[in-house]
Amino acid sequence: MVNTTYQVQGMTCGHCVSAVTAEVSGITGVHDVQVDLATGRVTIDSDQPLDTAVVRAAVDEAGYTLVEA
Repeated sequence: MVNTTYQVQGMTCGHCVSAVTAEVSGITGVHDVQVDLATGRVTIDSDQPLDTAVVRAAVDEAGYTLVEA
């Protein structure tokens, strides 16, 4: 199991958290998504390391921006 944390910009409420969680959860191999609204951190548990472009696309689809590390 791989645990990776990303920084997401633009989330301001519970709906934002739900949208990001739903989109990122749809990525193949993802088992759990935890979003910390206060810090903008999104922590993902997955089978293997995720392609950042795939995570970025899911976050974009939810309407937010993945910040470069």
